Amino acid sequence: MWTIPIINGPNLNLTGIREIEIYGSESFEEYFLLLKNDLPNVKFSYHQSNHEGALVDIIQSFRLTADALIINPGAYTHTSVALRDALSSVDFPIAEVHISSVRNRETFRQTSMIQDVCYFQLSGYGLESYRMACLRLLEYLNATASSPVS
Repeated sequence: MWTIPIINGPNLNLTGIREIEIYGSESFEEYFLLLKNDLPNVKFSYHQSNHEGALVDIIQSFRLTADALIINPGAYTHTSVALRDALSSVDFPIAEVHISSVRNRETFRQTSMIQDVCYFQLSGYGLESYRMACLRLLEYLNATASSPVS
């Protein structure tokens, strides 16, 4: 069983409520239950914070226990050197995920401070971006590693 935490940044706790035309009407918590049911061979955990330092602490807490990581840093994608440094400290593949298509949003959202320390970036597929990222990470893990951490 692979261990893949999902970390969401600021305002993503309002998914399903905030800007439905951009982020959809389903809450992340509802989606997360479906994801766990659809991929029972993955040990998922879900973490969300509106605070940059808390996100750094969460990332660091998985340095030795995760096989991969999915992160949607929200607005911190475009501003946080601290998150970039925390992500650089881990030795497993990271997927940067965004619900909306950041390339089709405001100019300031088109720059990612973390993209080059991630295995890949996926955006624009709504909440399904998380499942797609997980499947790609699993493909990589199964092809390159001999056994999960856990």
